[in-house]
Amino acid sequence: MFNIIILGITSLLTDISSEMIYPILPIYLVTQLGVGPAILGLIEGIAESLNSLLKVFSGYFSDKIKSRKPFAIFGYASSTVGKFFLYISVNWWFILAGRVIDRFGKGIRTAPRDALIADSAMDKKRGAAFGLHRAMDTLGATIGVFWAYILITKYKGTFKNIFLFSLIPAFLGVLFLFLVKEKKSQVQSPPGNAEIQFSRFSVKLNAGSRIAGTWQTLDKRLRLFLIFTLIFTLGNSSNQFLLLRAKSLGSPLAQVILFYLVYNIIYGLVAYPASRLSDKLGRKKLLVLGYLFYGLVYLGFAMNKSINNFWFLFGVYGLYIGFTEGVEKALVADIAPAGLRATAIGLHATLVGIGLLPASLLAGMLWKFLGPAWTFYFGGFMGILASIGLWFILKGI
Repeated sequence: MFNIIILGITSLLTDISSEMIYPILPIYLVTQLGVGPAILGLIEGIAESLNSLLKVFSGYFSDKIKSRKPFAIFGYASSTVGKFFLYISVNWWFILAGRVIDRFGKGIRTAPRDALIADSAMDKKRGAAFGLHRAMDTLGATIGVFWAYILITKYKGTFKNIFLFSLIPAFLGVLFLFLVKEKKSQVQSPPGNAEIQFSRFSVKLNAGSRIAGTWQTLDKRLRLFLIFTLIFTLGNSSNQFLLLRAKSLGSPLAQVILFYLVYNIIYGLVAYPASRLSDKLGRKKLLVLGYLFYGLVYLGFAMNKSINNFWFLFGVYGLYIGFTEGVEKALVADIAPAGLRATAIGLHATLVGIGLLPASLLAGMLWKFLGPAWTFYFGGFMGILASIGLWFILKGI
C-alpha cells in the first residue's frame, strides 16, 4: 500500500504540472504561434504515438531485469525536461520537441509503474489499487487545471509564465519516487510454461523498432480486446481537439479551462469507485458503458452549437475516462502472467500508439477539409462500435 500511495503522490504532482499546460497548449499554438488544427494533429499524433509505442519496450525490459523503479524515475525526469522546451518555445517546432520529450518520458515510465502498482496490490484488490492511483492522478490534474485558470486570468494570456511554474511540481514528483520500496522478489517469473502459454514476447530493437511476438499464442480474449482497442483508437483523437472545439464556438480561454476542470473533477470522482466496482461486477460492464459514453459524447460535440452545453459534454466525457482507464489496466493485469505483466500492459499501450498518430492526423484533416463536426462524428461512430464489440468479446469477464 505504501508504494501505491507514493506512486499516487508522484502522479498527483506530475499531473498538476502537466494539466497546467495541457488545456492552454492548443490555444497557444493557434493564437500565439499561428498554426492550425492539422499541425496540432501532427504534434499530438507523433507525441502520443511515441508515448504508447515505447511502453512495450520499457515494460519488456522491466520484466527482463526484474526492476521497475529506475524506469519510473527516468521517465518522470524526462517529462520534466520536456516541459522546459515549452517555456523556451519560439515556434511550433519547440512545442513538438517538448511534447516528444515529455511523452517519451511517459512512455518509459508507465508500464513499469503500473506493473509496480499491480505487484504491490493484493490480487482481489487490484482494480481498487489502480482506481486509487487514477483518482490521485486526476486530483492532481484538477488542481493543475485550476491553477492554469488562476494564472491565465492573472497574467492575461502570458502563457510562458504558466510553462515556467509547471516545472516546480514536476520536479517534486520525481523526488518522491526515490521513496518507493521495490523488492526484487516482487517481480516474479511465471511458473512452469506460463510464459509459453501466454506469449513468447521477443522484442527486437531494429531500424523500424518492430515488436515481434507470437500473436497466435496470446489468450483469445486478450487478443480480441487488443484488436478492438486498436479499432477504437483510430477514432480517439487528442483531447486537445475537444478544447479547440469549445474555443472555436466562441468560448473565452478562461471558460475553456473551466470546461476542462469539470472533466477532471468528474473523472477524479468516478475513477476509484468505478475501478473498485469492477472488482465486484467484472470489468466488462464498466468498459462497455465507458465506451458507450465516449461515442455519445463525441456525437454531442459534433452536433452542439451552444457554449453552455459544453459543461454537460465535458462532464460526460469525464465519465468515459473514469469508467475505462483504470479498469482496462486491471483487465490486462488479470489476464497476464505475473512475470509478463509489464510487457502485457506495454503491449496494450503500444497497440493504442499505433492508432494514435493516424487518429490525430485524421482528426486534423477532417477538421480542416470537412469542418470540425466531422472530427467528432467519426470518433462517435468508432466509440459506439467499440462498445458493441466489447460486449461480445469479453465473455466470462
